Amino acid sequence: MVNNNNEVFKSINWNAIEDMVDKMTYEKLTSQFWLSTRMPVSKDKGDWSKLSEVEKELVEKVFGGLTALDTLQSESGVDSLKADARTQHELAVLNNIAFMESEHARSYSSIFSTLNTPKEINDIFKWCEENKYLQKKAKIIENIYKNGTALEKKIASVFLESFLFYSGFYTPLYYLGNAKLINVAEVIKLIIRDESVHGTYIGYKFQLGFKELTLEEQEELKDWAYDLLYTLYENEVEYTKDLYDEIGWTHDVKVFLRYNANKALMNLGLSPLFTDKAEDVNPVVLNGLSTSTTNHDFFSSVGNGYLITPVEDTKNSDYDY
Repeated sequence: MVNNNNEVFKSINWNAIEDMVDKMTYEKLTSQFWLSTRMPVSKDKGDWSKLSEVEKELVEKVFGGLTALDTLQSESGVDSLKADARTQHELAVLNNIAFMESEHARSYSSIFSTLNTPKEINDIFKWCEENKYLQKKAKIIENIYKNGTALEKKIASVFLESFLFYSGFYTPLYYLGNAKLINVAEVIKLIIRDESVHGTYIGYKFQLGFKELTLEEQEELKDWAYDLLYTLYENEVEYTKDLYDEIGWTHDVKVFLRYNANKALMNLGLSPLFTDKAEDVNPVVLNGLSTSTTNHDFFSSVGNGYLITPVEDTKNSDYDY
């Protein structure tokens, strides 16, 4: 822990950095700060009106599911990581992450309030509470946050940030690639950009702790991580079927899931579990994973992108210290 009751209270000193990755990540996150209220989602009302009822229901459910996971991460997940922070600057990064997870959850409500009636919104949240697959994965992750070790919590967090979100992300990315719901999809791309940094950073912190374990402890934890991932994957397959069977996208979404499961493992420094590669993913959706956006400023009409300052995508090499 950074502090306990027996220690002198220490003010955070940003001029004395213990881990440069903390400083770099904090600056990365603050430079790409955004708010959902600045996004012109209302411009997508025309596209929304042209979607079939099946398509509308799919969008509503995937965004409802994403809201549930962001709520879990903001209310329980990030807070569970703070007790084991290595530095005060890591706590600052985690505070930033927690806030943005709350903003992500609010973003979906902004979309709902623009595109849906109050009754439809109530139905979406009721569905979230009643869908057994969504509830199962949330409870699995929440239980680890409450009862897991420091490294187990980080594994669960990375799997949530870098894997479980993506069954929901598939839908807006697909529509973006087909020039529909463009402004809604730009909100999702901003969220993906944040989650990319969150998952990589927490994975980096995991790797620091993992290196301090004995070889036997490392093997045990790796087995635990792979077992957890496969349990989550099996449930995610059922969740995907529930969402996508009617529209016919289930096969492609499962490929996307496996591809991102491997990405989550890589964030932890672990070997991929599945054989799926980037070239196996629907290219329309894969192209949407690019987190570049159209630039604009606060004083112009908010366009399809939202950047306060130009930022670059996080690379794995950024975390080589």
